[in-house]
Amino acid sequence: MEAKGYMSVKSLERVLSEKALKLGNSFPCQICVVGLLCGICLTSLFLAALTSLGTFELAAFSVSPTCNSTSQIINMVETSIDHRKLKWKSKAEIEENDQVNLLVSAWDNLLLNNEDYFNKLGMNKSDVPNAPHLENCEESTRVRERLDTLIENQTFPPWINGGEEENYPLTSRAQREIWIHQHPLDCENKSLKFLVADWETLPGFGIGAQIAGMTGLLAIAVNENRVLVANHYNRADHDGCKGSSRGSWSCYFLPETSKECRKRAFELMEKREAWESGIVTGKQNYSTKQIWAGHIPKLWGKPWSYMKPTTEVNGSLISVHRKMDRRWWRAQAVRYLMRFQTEYTCGLMNAARHSAFGEEAAEIVLSAGDWREKKKVRTEIEEHVWSNLRPWIPRPMLSVHVRMGDKACEMRVAALEEYMRLADRIRDRFPELNRIWLSTEMKEVVDRSKDYGHWRFYYTQVARQVGNKSMAEYEASLGREMSTNYPLVNFLMASEADFFVGALGSTWCFLIDGMRNTGGKVMSGYLSVNKDRFW
Repeated sequence: MEAKGYMSVKSLERVLSEKALKLGNSFPCQICVVGLLCGICLTSLFLAALTSLGTFELAAFSVSPTCNSTSQIINMVETSIDHRKLKWKSKAEIEENDQVNLLVSAWDNLLLNNEDYFNKLGMNKSDVPNAPHLENCEESTRVRERLDTLIENQTFPPWINGGEEENYPLTSRAQREIWIHQHPLDCENKSLKFLVADWETLPGFGIGAQIAGMTGLLAIAVNENRVLVANHYNRADHDGCKGSSRGSWSCYFLPETSKECRKRAFELMEKREAWESGIVTGKQNYSTKQIWAGHIPKLWGKPWSYMKPTTEVNGSLISVHRKMDRRWWRAQAVRYLMRFQTEYTCGLMNAARHSAFGEEAAEIVLSAGDWREKKKVRTEIEEHVWSNLRPWIPRPMLSVHVRMGDKACEMRVAALEEYMRLADRIRDRFPELNRIWLSTEMKEVVDRSKDYGHWRFYYTQVARQVGNKSMAEYEASLGREMSTNYPLVNFLMASEADFFVGALGSTWCFLIDGMRNTGGKVMSGYLSVNKDRFW
């Protein structure tokens, strides 16, 4: 199913119940329907004989038999004339679509925790089969919080996929040691120092720039042996983020440090002597250059000096450039900051996956038989093993992020055609690839994607930008909650892809590439449309 936006509730009326289907198949109803269809066919032929037009097209229509006065049975019969031959949707196709709709609708209402829906159908929520593309967010959050604790004999860090050869050099070690640095055993230790910083709020700073700025502050904290405490996050200051998570990065991802260290840092911030002695510092203590182009932590030597060249720019693999150290570090820092999603973010991702892939997932489940005839049994292996598997998405998937708009003031922007030429190159090598997760702020890009019928596009349905207004104006038109949620969903969906095309002159693409290189996908490669800038 092409993505049609964030999840919308399918009403019960558009889903055929099993009882309705049986009534619709009764002999009197079939006589009514056949008689009406024959009449329409004769009328069509008569009109065709009277007109000089070469074709005559019938609109889709509804048949509502009067056999059942209590239930309205609607069969949408689609007709079209192709070389004067009528093509009717078969009864089997209609019934199959109804089963898909019923299952998708059941999953919709599970996500909404809508008890009334299941009461009306006379079924229990537990009867609904597992949705392979959805997570149990409450359960997943408990697991992630437990995994975000350093326990003896635990494989750590558990948020890293793949081995050393599938990630940037020293990724597992760096992630482990960043976590330990940010989670000291004793936050009351007198020698402990802190760097407390709000996220950037300057006009024109997109989410990508805000994240990049925080990676620079994390580098300073590591170099100065301070615990970074990320304070106010303006983009999380909305009604979707509840309680203490409002205005905090922790609305979307697990916090960058422990509750104990945050509490201690905020206590010290109230003491003048803590600032004067340097126990606490803030952004005002560092220059813009230090934050954005400062020294990269050298605790791990120079792993960037032996990274595999897997990025192609202008037809050539890039093995060395002057910002290799920053590329390695930003990838590590972003991976750490986004290491685990919160329950809120999990819910956003469920909604996005269900909107994009819900019908395909339903077709897969139904291919195993009628789910209403199967009793759902939750076994121990399902409870403790299979529940940890990642949600299903159609694979292989290609991420294409098209950056245009006001980015033209910083770099040469490319039209969708240039991105698709690179996409076709990947498909030449991997012919099974025919799906694209498309992320872009531009309406014209989504519109033009319909010209590529040999690809299947998925995207979030959100009001997109028309023309070259600034990103700040565009985000303001969406509102704070939507302008934060939908880009983060797109970012995480893009990071889950198997192949990547973008514009590495864009910070957003640069960060997606970092997630690729710390997510077990180094050898997937990255093809960039940029020829003039790629760092």
